[in-house]
Amino acid sequence: MNNKSTRRKIVAGNWKMNLNSHQAMELVTGISTYLENAELPKHHEAIVCPPMPYLFLVSNSISEELEGKLSVGAQNCYPEASGAYTGEAAPEMIADIGCQYVLVGHSERRKYFGESHDFLAQKVNKLLQTGLTPIFCCGEPLEIREAGTHETYVATQLRESIFHLDATDLARLVIAYEPVWAIGTGKTASPEQAQDMHAAIRNLLAAQYGDELADGVTLLYGGSCKPANAHELFSQKDVDGGLIGGASLKADSFTKLIEILNEVG
Repeated sequence: MNNKSTRRKIVAGNWKMNLNSHQAMELVTGISTYLENAELPKHHEAIVCPPMPYLFLVSNSISEELEGKLSVGAQNCYPEASGAYTGEAAPEMIADIGCQYVLVGHSERRKYFGESHDFLAQKVNKLLQTGLTPIFCCGEPLEIREAGTHETYVATQLRESIFHLDATDLARLVIAYEPVWAIGTGKTASPEQAQDMHAAIRNLLAAQYGDELADGVTLLYGGSCKPANAHELFSQKDVDGGLIGGASLKADSFTKLIEILNEVG
């Protein structure tokens, strides 16, 4: 399996709980200006995931000319359309303000908010029903990596939260592999480690859904990816871009990552 040249390629920026409204607008303006003048292949896309208070502001600022080049995603949602869920946002609300993507299963949501496999499955189901694309995050902490059981650990995350989907729905997902031990630590999985895990994920998808579907799913790497190491990471045959943290908070570094992905093809 290797259909890398035709799979959708994505650089997605997870801003996490950072920036104020002025900084958010400066950042999206810088990214927009770059993309307005850049020639991207049709299957390449940039995504920004601002904090919830700035979602409408950012989404509303993106011109129609950038449709297909720059999209907006939310960092979270609640798997109900409405109700007494104080502090939460429904997928319908997120779609209503022009978002196309939602992160699901990020390691920080799992760790700090106790989100279970079943709860993440509910989110995935609701997002698909609403017409939004889940970016499903999976990955192992350091102790699992050191024990050598990381492939089994990630396989469980996939089986328990997305393998209930039929092939049509599964094909709509983007999957982001995030080695938890490399998030915000400055450590990065080597290109070989990233490729090995991405290949393992694609093999799991193939075993469950067949080679053709597995070969078409976009797999992103998310673990301290930055311009200095992106070319090696993005060049791996099963790595289709990145879910970017710190390097997504500056327009110059984020647009450089878009440029590098464009160069890799």
